Amino acid sequence: MKSPPWPKGKKLVHLDLKGAPPRVEYLHRLIELFSQLGVDGLLVEYEDMFPYDGELKLLQATAQPAYSREEVLSMQEFAKSKGLEVIPLVQTFGHMEFVLKHRPLWSLREVAPCVGTLNPHREDGVRLVMEMLRQVVELHPGLNALHIGADEVYMLGEGEESKLWLASPGRTVEHLFLSHVTKVAQAIKEAWPHMTIIMWDDMMRGMGQDTLKASGLVGLVQPMLWDYTPNLDVDTTVSLLEKYCSAGMTDLWAASSFKGSTSVYTCVPSTQRHVDNHEQWLKVAAALSAAVNLQGIAITGWQRYDHLSVLCELMHVALPSLAACLQTLSHGQFSAEAQSKVAESLDISSVEVEAMGRTTADESLFPGRRLAELTVELNSLLNSEDIRFFDNNMFVRGWFSPYHQQRKMLSPLIGMQIHSQASTYLTTLQEKVAAVREEMVRLYPESTAQEWLEQHVGPVTAPLQRITEDIAACVNEMVP
Repeated sequence: MKSPPWPKGKKLVHLDLKGAPPRVEYLHRLIELFSQLGVDGLLVEYEDMFPYDGELKLLQATAQPAYSREEVLSMQEFAKSKGLEVIPLVQTFGHMEFVLKHRPLWSLREVAPCVGTLNPHREDGVRLVMEMLRQVVELHPGLNALHIGADEVYMLGEGEESKLWLASPGRTVEHLFLSHVTKVAQAIKEAWPHMTIIMWDDMMRGMGQDTLKASGLVGLVQPMLWDYTPNLDVDTTVSLLEKYCSAGMTDLWAASSFKGSTSVYTCVPSTQRHVDNHEQWLKVAAALSAAVNLQGIAITGWQRYDHLSVLCELMHVALPSLAACLQTLSHGQFSAEAQSKVAESLDISSVEVEAMGRTTADESLFPGRRLAELTVELNSLLNSEDIRFFDNNMFVRGWFSPYHQQRKMLSPLIGMQIHSQASTYLTTLQEKVAAVREEMVRLYPESTAQEWLEQHVGPVTAPLQRITEDIAACVNEMVP
C-alpha cells in the first residue's frame, strides 16, 4: 500500500567505520554516489578510525592506520562540495568497546566483563568522553550537530558504585542513565552552545513521560528512534514518538537500515528486507501528529554489531539496497517506477545484488560493482551444499567416517575419488578468493580483506583441506 513520500527533514546515510573502513579514494566515490542518490548528509561513526591524539592516541586502530587529520578534513570538504552535511557519532555511555578494551582504561568500565559500558560515577570517565568529543568537534570546522550514541548501555546499575548510588530511596537505573546523559549533554552545550545533540532512544523507551520531563534532557537532545526490522510495529513506534513529543522532546529522528541488521554475520543483504523496513517507516511518518517535528531519518549501515563482533555485509555489496531504500522514501513505496530509477542509477537489471546483472561494462555508476559481483559469486560457492557439507556426502560418510579415519583404513580407490573432488573444490575456491582479495584491497585495507576471507572462507576450506591431507596419509599407508 502506498504511503505519502517521506515528509521532510534530512536523509542521512550512516557510515560505520568500526569495520571495513573504505580507502579514502573509495570513500570519495561513495560520497559522490550518495549525493546523486539524494542523500543530504552523513552520520559518521569513526570509532577507532578517528585520529585521536595526545592521551587518546591509544584509541586509534592498530589493524590498519586510522584516517589522518588531512583525510578527515578532505572527506568533509568533499561531502560539503556535494551538498552533504557531516554529523559525527561518538559513543559516550554504551558501546564504548573500542575505548574500554584498552588496559589503562579498564577501571572505567561499569563492570569488568562488560567492555562496552562506561562507569557513570567516575569523573575520569566524563573527562575522557569530553576529550573525545573535543577532538572530534575540533576536527570538524563549522560543525552544527553531534550524535552522542547512548544506546544499549548493558549492565548499567550492576557495578559496585552504581549499587551504592541506587541504594538511596527513589533512585532507579532509569535515573542513573538520564543523569549521565544529561551531564554529558549539558557539558556539550556549555562548550558549544549552538550544537544540536542527537542520541539513540532505546534506553528511554520504557520510561514514563514524567521521568523524561524531570530528567533535564528536554530541550537538550533530539532522540533518534531506531528500528531496522522489516515488520516494524507501526502503532508501537508512533506511540513512542508521540510519548517523547508529549514529554517536551518535539524534535525527533527516525533510523532505518540498508545493511548490517539481518544477522551478525550476513554476507550479502536482501534488498527487499530493507525496503520493507522503509515502507513501515513511511507508515509511521504518515501517522504522526503535527506536534512531532521530524528532523529526518538516518539510514544505518552497520559494519559490525559491536566493536568485537564479526563483519556484516560490506558497503559495496549493499549499494543496491541503499538506492532502493532511498527511492522507496521518495516514492512512498517501492513501485515499478522506484525500481526502474534504481536500475537506471546503478546500471543494474535487478535490485537484488545476487541477481543484479549488468547492462554495460561501465563501473562509474556503481563504485565497487566488480567486487560486488565477485562477492556474490564466492558467497554462492561457499553456500553450495556440495562444498559446505562436503564431509556429509555419501562417499565421505560411507568410506571415510571417523571410524575409518581413526584406524587409517579406507578403500584407496574411493579415497582417491574423494581426494580428487575435494581438491577440485579447493582449487575453484582458491581462484575465486584470489580474485576477491585482489579487488577488495583496492577499496578496503589489507586487514579487512584478511578478516573477511578468514571469516567467510576459512570455515569452509579448512574441512576440505583436512580431508585431502588425511586421505593422502591413509592412501600412503595402503598403496605400495
